[in-house]
Amino acid sequence: MASVLVASNRGPVSYVRGEDGELDARRGGGGLVSGLSAVSSQDSLWVCAALGEGDREAVRRGIGEPGVRMLDIDPEVYADAYNGVANSVLWFLHHHLYDIPREPVFDAEFRRLWESYRAYNRAFAEALAAEADDGAAVLVQDYHMALVPGMLRELRPDLRIGHFTHTPWVSPEYLRMVPDDIVEELLWGMLGADELGFHTWGWASAFISCCSQRDDPTGTAQGVRPSGDPWHGVEWRRHGVGKGRTRVRAYPLGVDGDELRALAHRPEVDEALARLRAEVGERRTIVRVDRTELSKNILRGLLAYRELLTVHPEWRDRVVHLASAYPSRQDLESYRAYTASVADLAAEINAEFGTADWQPVIVSVEDDFTRSLAAYRLADVALVNPVRDGMNLVAKEIPVVSDAGCALVLSTGAGAYEELREDVLAVNPFDVSETAAALHTALTMPLSERADRTKRLAATATALPPQRWFLNQLDALREQS
Repeated sequence: MASVLVASNRGPVSYVRGEDGELDARRGGGGLVSGLSAVSSQDSLWVCAALGEGDREAVRRGIGEPGVRMLDIDPEVYADAYNGVANSVLWFLHHHLYDIPREPVFDAEFRRLWESYRAYNRAFAEALAAEADDGAAVLVQDYHMALVPGMLRELRPDLRIGHFTHTPWVSPEYLRMVPDDIVEELLWGMLGADELGFHTWGWASAFISCCSQRDDPTGTAQGVRPSGDPWHGVEWRRHGVGKGRTRVRAYPLGVDGDELRALAHRPEVDEALARLRAEVGERRTIVRVDRTELSKNILRGLLAYRELLTVHPEWRDRVVHLASAYPSRQDLESYRAYTASVADLAAEINAEFGTADWQPVIVSVEDDFTRSLAAYRLADVALVNPVRDGMNLVAKEIPVVSDAGCALVLSTGAGAYEELREDVLAVNPFDVSETAAALHTALTMPLSERADRTKRLAATATALPPQRWFLNQLDALREQS
């Protein structure tokens, strides 16, 4: 039995079958891994899904890492829940990405998919209930598991339950597209938690507004009052899912500055940096690093760069746009089409402006963290312009490792904007002309101002590193009476 449990779709380890038929364990990284390392492995358990055939085979053979339990959920149920609902419905809702004349469509097929999403959440709730010690703290992660807190509250009312949403939270107006019974179930699930965490107060407020604008959301809430704590939290009295209150707070995840700088100065990064400098020459650099998520707004970023070269021809052959666009969710047609559009637009810009000695846009489509760190260090300008983003750690990482300081062009749609706004060049993510003008301002910014801004950005970015971010949430749960 465990006193601290984490639940997430992806766990800290995955298994791959080698040529000899044996299963090789591969460890992952990230904020949760770093955070959980602060807790004794004897007292903690990470519950996650078996994602691939290697993981499922490990579960069947009884192979596992200490402190990790993988759930072998039926592959069809998993696919329906993960791709059919979490990534094709909830992700699109929270990021306001729907093509409204065509989507969403809530029909019988959606109801079938929702049953799988419910079953996926039930599997996690039951596993957590079975593994948790009396009064244990359970930290549930993200929109994949929005129903888990409510289900777990019914199974184990003694537990202290937290849920953290890593994405934005949908606005009340956008949520009205969803059938009422689904909205009620979604809110019921979330309000089963003692603590609900979001990256920013803006996303936390959106959740509270969604509850407030319901007449009586599933009989689970009876009003809200400020808690008066330094996290600017709000307490929501609930009934029907156990006694108590749901406290809603913001925990703005930052980066571990020392660890990131150490990673950025490894020999292999130095080598990648030398290769990039050879490609770029003496030109300035505009750097972006993203997965090809629809929310990342890569196309408008490229359009802004093209407008910069059109309106300010003096930058031709004097700047290079280094764009890392890692393919994401290529099993969804909309993502495959978007990835292709990014490559096509970059090629058009190179054809329009490029010369024998100058390639205006250099696109990397490989998931290459070493190259990304080298680009971070080389950046004169960082472009981070998502339409809507829970946090966007790239906006925090680049100032931390930049060698000479960089000017950050940041969308107001990024969660990071709430913290970094004083030292960035803010842009409306839909305004291509404003973004082009901001890129020009960034490229012409005096080096001393750029360095000063970068120093302040780095200090803000490292204020709540992953381990402290995790422990703050754990401490808040343990304080619950």
